[in-house]
Amino acid sequence: MSADHPHYDVVVVGGGINGTGIAMDAAGRGLKVLLCEMNDLASATSSNSSKLIHGGLRYLEHYEFRLVQKALAERESLLRNSPHIMRPMRFRLPHRSHLRPAWMIRTGLFLYDHLAKREMLPGSRSIRFDDSGPLKPEMTRGFEYSDGWVDDARLVVLTAKKAEQAGATIMTRTKCVSAKRGRDQWQVTLRDTNTSAEQVIAAKAIVNASGPWVSALFGETLSMPAPKMIRMVKGSHIVVPRLNQEEEAYILQNEDERIVFVIPYEDNFSLVGTTDVEYEGDPSKAKISPEETTYLLDIVNDHFKRQLQPSDVVWSYSGVRPLMDGEEENAQKASRDYTFEVSDEKGQAPLISVFGGKITTYRKLAEVATDKLCNFFKGSGGHWTKTAALPGGDFDNQPNLAASLKQSYPWLPDNLISRYVRTYGTLSHDILSGCTSMSDLGQHFLGTLYEREVNYLVRNEWAMTSEDILWRRTKQGLYATDNEAEVLDQYLANLSEGTRVTVDH
Repeated sequence: MSADHPHYDVVVVGGGINGTGIAMDAAGRGLKVLLCEMNDLASATSSNSSKLIHGGLRYLEHYEFRLVQKALAERESLLRNSPHIMRPMRFRLPHRSHLRPAWMIRTGLFLYDHLAKREMLPGSRSIRFDDSGPLKPEMTRGFEYSDGWVDDARLVVLTAKKAEQAGATIMTRTKCVSAKRGRDQWQVTLRDTNTSAEQVIAAKAIVNASGPWVSALFGETLSMPAPKMIRMVKGSHIVVPRLNQEEEAYILQNEDERIVFVIPYEDNFSLVGTTDVEYEGDPSKAKISPEETTYLLDIVNDHFKRQLQPSDVVWSYSGVRPLMDGEEENAQKASRDYTFEVSDEKGQAPLISVFGGKITTYRKLAEVATDKLCNFFKGSGGHWTKTAALPGGDFDNQPNLAASLKQSYPWLPDNLISRYVRTYGTLSHDILSGCTSMSDLGQHFLGTLYEREVNYLVRNEWAMTSEDILWRRTKQGLYATDNEAEVLDQYLANLSEGTRVTVDH
């Protein structure tokens, strides 16, 4: 290995929630980390979830008590560390006695309330529905319990920012095309997917956190057989005009024993999902099928007074979940837990691969994975992420931060303040610094998206395309026409190439 090649302790392959979480934890413990992602951060599974920080009430039916307990324990830690992009949420479960008896639901909710310590979130209770609500009149009884909501793509981006602040190098649009193993290090070839330029680096260890590609990476890049195969399951969601004006979400039981969430989304919409469909092929090309759309609409129409048609669907998305492959016949019964494979045969440079996982347990997964890494790096630091606020999360609550922004920028419209608070938290000041009027925000692209924010995202959050900005950074795509997206892409194309990230030699 030439001394000219940059040297790292760890190369993390995969810029989803698990990869960025491991990069952040490892960098914070003093390791020299490089993360590479072949597309944009959170461009696959991690931006296509149900956007919930939850224990998984339905997993109790499959006796996954350890997973639920682990996820419940993480819930409040994550809510405290990211009060801008996460928030507590109450869920209403209409009772349908022919599907699950009331005693079974009460037992499940009791376990849900007590499997892990609860400080921020109120417990469950029985409730009554009346004619003034959004549900059909035959639904009169139900239950209510607490969980959390998260902007999943922003969680990934801010975790990557935290990793960068701790010293990690983050390279998007960079594919790991080969990794050759030596006794004490890997020789890794990285390719810029925009320019096709390649560079070689050295690393003492590799973490394979490539999500749905975790098994494929072994044959394509690492030239070795995969120790485990994952089961790819497609989950699809639809976004429709807001079904209920209250802040509560709904969890709906269906005749096939599955459940579907209806979640308040971006002020004016409801997010409905998810499905569980076996999937084969390229995970990046997953799309919702007409049958899935009909399935979700039928469940909503069985419960809500307002009847929806396919034409009411404003947007849809699909993500492929890489689940641990067991013997379960139904995708809905496949475990959402995670496991690791550590390979360091005959003292060779180590490889750690992550299989499975869910967004709620990403911090714990990253902590355990980094513990395994640190076995190969003597003198590295200890645990630190449980109380580490993500960038922008250093404030007490959203109303107080909104009031502070209004005082500092009295000319800023309330809807823009609200979006900045729940998107950037205290980082809003980085966008607004020096601004004294709306004209200082520059070109207006659409909705509440202005030039100043776009420039910030390009310079600070690895955004390169309109899709990065409209869907993964801001969700302003819900308000964008095709022409407006094209105007934004043209603007981005005209920006200086000097914002690209390269490895320092």
